[in-house]
Amino acid sequence: MHPAEAGKPLIKFNHCKKYIYSFSVPQCCPLCQQVMGSRKLEEAPVSISNPFTNGHQEQCSFLLRPTQGTFLREYDGRSDLHVGITNTNGVVYNYTAHGVRRDEAGWEQSVSIPLVQPGMFGLMGQWDKYLEEFSASGAWLPQRYEEDHHNCYSYTLTFINCVLTAEGKGQLDKGEFTEKYVVPRTRKASKYITLYRAIEEHGFYVTDRPEEETDPPEGGGVC
Repeated sequence: MHPAEAGKPLIKFNHCKKYIYSFSVPQCCPLCQQVMGSRKLEEAPVSISNPFTNGHQEQCSFLLRPTQGTFLREYDGRSDLHVGITNTNGVVYNYTAHGVRRDEAGWEQSVSIPLVQPGMFGLMGQWDKYLEEFSASGAWLPQRYEEDHHNCYSYTLTFINCVLTAEGKGQLDKGEFTEKYVVPRTRKASKYITLYRAIEEHGFYVTDRPEEETDPPEGGGVC
């Protein structure tokens, strides 16, 4: 991922009994202006994990990104989102009014959800064939596209359910898939965007609480 697409790394450090977030550790605390100096282990800065990945480096994954622009720059929380699925080479299959696209660029800042459980080499070996055959179906012709009812989300979820059926597993409806797999990651992404933009504007961001919410674990795959 290009540095401009990935954004600057975020760090968190502990001072003045608060958590302070910034792009780097300052020489002086932005709250009390004291020199930071050497700190105890529990006060050492820690890096904040970036929730965005280069989708073209992801295999067999569900990807989500803004239809226009990027999460860190243009996304306002209400803009349309676009989704797709990667093959084993990071090509992103996605359904639009022009039919199924196979993008080799454009998804460099995405939220990614792995679809294949670790160690399922048989499924990974068939993945590209499944995805290509599914995408060639008449259901995904350009003229069948409807923005609200037969769209990119319909395409991805129908494919996921086809794979689940082939694996002898139960299907997922849109609400279940969204709540279980998408919402935890988009919630984390939203927090990160808020932090990032506040630091860009003010140079740092402060939280009063010494403890933070912990997000639910992210599982190892859907299929």
